[in-house]
Amino acid sequence: QVQLVESGGGLVQPGDSLRLSCTVSGFRLDDLAIGWFRQAPGKQREGVSAIRNSDASTYYTDSVKGRFTISGDKDKNIVYLQMNSLKSEDTANYYCAAYSGGPLSIGVRYLNPLWYRHWGQGIQVTVSS
Repeated sequence: QVQLVESGGGLVQPGDSLRLSCTVSGFRLDDLAIGWFRQAPGKQREGVSAIRNSDASTYYTDSVKGRFTISGDKDKNIVYLQMNSLKSEDTANYYCAAYSGGPLSIGVRYLNPLWYRHWGQGIQVTVSS
């Protein structure tokens, strides 16, 4: 059974940085793709970024490209989401999730929450002046 725990959220000002961590247990990181998703009040959950740890392929939604970076530490079984130049529209509850199936043929599918069976409890990120 895969378990995921997010940490690193909080309240920051526009332009600041945060690093979210997703600590994974129950599976080797090599066997998983990990996605970061977010959900703001009244909005659908959206894919932010994902990493296929077997080959370190990464995927980003357009609104965070150039500002967010996803990475995995296989020794610690942790996936990070470095978020720079944060904007008020980045405010949301952030979740990490694990996909343990075979490689998806189309990379953008890693940003679709429907592919993920295992989810963390979520962590709040608030960007406000």
